[in-house]
Amino acid sequence: MNHKEQISAWVDAHREAYLEDVKTLCRIDSSKGEAEPGKPFGDGPYRALCAAEEMLRGYGLATKNYENYVLAADLGEGERELDILAHLDVVPGQGDWTVTEAFNPIEKDGVLYGRGVADDKGPAVAAIYALRAVKELGIPLKKSVRLILGTDEESGSGCIAHYYATEKEAPCTFSPDAEYPVVNMEKGRLAGEFSLDFPAEESGARLISLTGGSIENAVPPRATAVLAGVPRMVLDMTADTVRKQTGLKIEISALGAKEGSAAEEQGHVTLQKVEVSGRNAHAAAPEAGKNALTGLLLFLSQLPLAKNKLTEAIHGLVALMPYGETDGKSLGIAFEDKESGPLTLAFSKLSIDETSLHGLFDCRYPVTMDGQKLVKTCEEAFGRYGLVFDGRRLRAPHAVSADSPFVRELNRVFEAYTGLQGGTVAMGGGTYVHDLKNGVAFGAFYPGSDTRMHAPDEQANLEELLTSAKIFAQVIVDLCA
Repeated sequence: MNHKEQISAWVDAHREAYLEDVKTLCRIDSSKGEAEPGKPFGDGPYRALCAAEEMLRGYGLATKNYENYVLAADLGEGERELDILAHLDVVPGQGDWTVTEAFNPIEKDGVLYGRGVADDKGPAVAAIYALRAVKELGIPLKKSVRLILGTDEESGSGCIAHYYATEKEAPCTFSPDAEYPVVNMEKGRLAGEFSLDFPAEESGARLISLTGGSIENAVPPRATAVLAGVPRMVLDMTADTVRKQTGLKIEISALGAKEGSAAEEQGHVTLQKVEVSGRNAHAAAPEAGKNALTGLLLFLSQLPLAKNKLTEAIHGLVALMPYGETDGKSLGIAFEDKESGPLTLAFSKLSIDETSLHGLFDCRYPVTMDGQKLVKTCEEAFGRYGLVFDGRRLRAPHAVSADSPFVRELNRVFEAYTGLQGGTVAMGGGTYVHDLKNGVAFGAFYPGSDTRMHAPDEQANLEELLTSAKIFAQVIVDLCA
């Protein structure tokens, strides 16, 4: 394979530089924030984009900034043949980290730890070093390659929609935001929203408020409720029962006068705060988490709350999306196919105040499943409990032929650099390529690697990332030289 030895030697010689560049980006909390002038997704994503731009320019790569939504870096002068799409935003660093703090990346025994090392800053820097290797080795290119770094992948990919509103996709595109070999199928996605309005209750045992989940594509690790009129003894006994049922951590505390003063003045009763802690996980693999939100709803359903529209809705949510269930069976939507595997469902967000409820689940459905039928089934199921369902955020599955020349080329390079068997796989996670005609996810981790994406102690095998830089460089050479 042309240039394989050169590329491998160059990447190996730049191991420490690569490591420092990953750490530089991962020290930035680039989770989504409030939009500001010139910062469409908040300050964190903007700072990460600026750091990446400085990095790329320092390596002599031409860059173009798309209004701080997306940063592009180009190599080669000819017609563009290849796009590589990666992202610089991350999910929040919440949770119980044990090896290091979320935004204090470290390397220990060949493993990188920190938010973003795997998803997706480590792979993004691997792509940067692939371009840098080809450039510094002086390998001539007849066609060009573009690295596109987005800043909103975790919260809707508005960045990449902004980019493609003015730019055309390349003939070949891959995103190093998954694993090897080639991910040529991505399941469909339904971000199912539901709501309820109800009259305020001013007396009796009642729920004052509830919050659970901060992002829609992850299992929530925390959920909190404020209750009035429920004896502490009843709360403690119920908590013991639910702890035994779920293994979740449940803490109960009385609210201070200042924190609960408004509600106390209304009802003149003691307010109690219930906090449930679980374990977050990516919404595409919800079985890996422990859902604090569904655990809290289970707890509430076992309390002697006054019967009303809200209480009916709580019991309905427990019936439709019970704790520990991630296949949609109780909703009536469980389905599996041989092409892409089973449907998964993560109840990811819920907020309740004194007069309204709004929630969301993240469902990844198989490529052969009828999306409209899925929405219809959910509408009927939620309607039985008085909840209004909104299924407009439905995204069809994505598939690229396993026999395409592009897919065959990616597999050929992967096998040459790793000695592992190539092939194609389907996944539940969605990437930037989901709506691109010839886009696939490719790398940056070997099959079975535990990266703990979206969870505490996110980690990445350093050698796999460095090998990915070599693979990406070789793909650039083979497609563009």
